[in-house]
Amino acid sequence: MTPTPLVVVGDALLDRDLDGDAHRLAPDAPAPVLDRPRSTARPGGAALAAALAAAHGRQTTLVTALGDDEAGEELRRLVAACGVRLVDLGLRGRTPEKVRVRARGQVLVRLDHGGEDGRPAAVGAGARAAIEWADAVLVADYGRGVPADPQIRAALERAASRAPLVWDPHPRGADPVRGAALVTPNAAEAEHFSHRVASSPWDTEEPRHSMLAGGLARAWQARHVAVTLGARGAVLATGDSEPAHIPAPAATGDPCGAGDCFAATAAGALADGCDAHQAVTRAVTRAAAFVAAGGASAFRPGAALPADAAQALAARVREAGGTVVAAGGCFDILHAGHVALLQQARALGDCLVVALNSDASIRRLKGPARPVVAQADRVAVLEGLGCVDAVAVFDEDTPLAVLDRLRPHVWVKGGDYDPLQLPETPVLARWGGRAVTVPLVAGRSTTTIIEEVVRRAG
Repeated sequence: MTPTPLVVVGDALLDRDLDGDAHRLAPDAPAPVLDRPRSTARPGGAALAAALAAAHGRQTTLVTALGDDEAGEELRRLVAACGVRLVDLGLRGRTPEKVRVRARGQVLVRLDHGGEDGRPAAVGAGARAAIEWADAVLVADYGRGVPADPQIRAALERAASRAPLVWDPHPRGADPVRGAALVTPNAAEAEHFSHRVASSPWDTEEPRHSMLAGGLARAWQARHVAVTLGARGAVLATGDSEPAHIPAPAATGDPCGAGDCFAATAAGALADGCDAHQAVTRAVTRAAAFVAAGGASAFRPGAALPADAAQALAARVREAGGTVVAAGGCFDILHAGHVALLQQARALGDCLVVALNSDASIRRLKGPARPVVAQADRVAVLEGLGCVDAVAVFDEDTPLAVLDRLRPHVWVKGGDYDPLQLPETPVLARWGGRAVTVPLVAGRSTTTIIEEVVRRAG
């Protein structure tokens, strides 16, 4: 399935890391001396969110304001290297630049330049049209002026009335426009906005973040609010329903940029047809994988990210000396036979990744009437099983390409296959993997269920 295009609107920054070693103090002051610093520049703010969306194969347009200065020129080059289409409004002030000085990954000090006036110089018809007619919009508000511009805001309000719009807010930024599909403050930002919440409709024992999520959804007239909680995942709420806690996979690493990854993933998932719970679940999982991979400091323009959290999970398990197990199929109308196969597969190792045929793949294999259950729903059901650790969707007719990315130690199929005759077997042999079969549950199949439904319907 080709990902739905995304328009990112917001404040772009130039981020730079100066990395080196610090083994001694300066003779004239109690300050560490950074030896042989190496400078690495990358897109930041709204530009990072757009770059991450593009790195996952999504056609992405960035509407932002850059200054006519050296930092602005470098940021333009970085955005282009990421494959992002740039709509530059021009910046009245200097392009903001953040410099982290680090010794062996530990931040010693941060230096900020520019950003005194973040208002766009001019908002033309092209920029307004790009926003108003977008298939989906992500607003990455860093409180510097682009989303607060009256013309930009009017275009965003019109966009929210016809397409999924996700707003990642900032304490110094503008309020989300009415009708936003999802607003994604982190815990500190939600506390900052807590004065907007009059009272909670739920029990007084309700956790603070759940109350804030529901209250902010009502105050902002947003369809959903997800308060992100870092390693604890996120709390998702609407204005009139009980909040849900969505836990995050365990991950350690640099959290810089995790919020941009979360927001970009959620916006893309909503654009592709997921509901809010599915979108936030996917965003929590991918943000955890992003942190585990090194966060924004490990991101390089033009470099592809892991296809999904499944690939990052498989890599972590392998590095820890564990056994990666994979099982594949369409899993259209999940039944007891599927569950038994997946439970047996999970028992063979330390994690189970399901390689799932996309909707387009199933139509080519089984005809235009299939699948009965759409891809986003099949992913959500599989991820809800306790025996499944991750799901990797593939568009090809066979799982060979996704297996090459995951490199599992064990590939599990039902007992009606001969492991020696499987086309996957020679691919698995390249890294020492093997195919195994597990017994099937007799009389259970999706085709049988469909036939029975048709028979009963007359």
